[in-house]
Amino acid sequence: MSYIEVVELTKIIKGHTILDSVNLTLEKGNIYGLVGTNGSGKTMLLRAICGLIRPSSGSVRIDSKLLRKEIEFPPSCGVLIENPGFWDDLTGFECLKVVADIKKLVTPNEIREWMEYFGLNPDDKKCFGKYSLGMKQKIALIQAVMEKPEMILLDEPMNGLDSRNVKKLRQLLLKEKERGAMILLCSHNSEDIKLLADQTFIMEEGRLREGEEYEED
Repeated sequence: MSYIEVVELTKIIKGHTILDSVNLTLEKGNIYGLVGTNGSGKTMLLRAICGLIRPSSGSVRIDSKLLRKEIEFPPSCGVLIENPGFWDDLTGFECLKVVADIKKLVTPNEIREWMEYFGLNPDDKKCFGKYSLGMKQKIALIQAVMEKPEMILLDEPMNGLDSRNVKKLRQLLLKEKERGAMILLCSHNSEDIKLLADQTFIMEEGRLREGEEYEED
């Protein structure tokens, strides 16, 4: 049984088909690239896989368990979808600690190490609401990977990052792949896909197909 199985997944909103009979099989220890134009359905597919939306029809299985039936959410999942949102009046360290305290899988020292890896000062008293776009993106990335989840879903994770941190993130994702994580990466940057993805899928008007190459518009 594959780690993730998406079968005939369809999502219709107000008469508009966002996902159209999507079939997808994903295995641990691989990085998958998901590409397509804005509005093609990429983000909605990520939401469906992590249980944030209920499909109109079709199914998603995580490790053979039916999502929304046998389990409500994937048991081990790190997610970054669209704009990162945290508590504007807390520091970056405090935001991450609130998240870490839910499952208690990450220590304060490990949070500090993650922040330092991405060039953030864990002792910085600036509140998240005053962070730059790049700083907010780093906090969102850290929360997605710091618990070493089995599944990592990232929607445009390079947004707002400088070239140095793009390189760091690429290195990190390759390490997570070696650890055995399943990584699904949405990116408009064809270089990210070419460098990282073991297999690429192209989304067009809610339909999914496998693709060898992807060229930016």
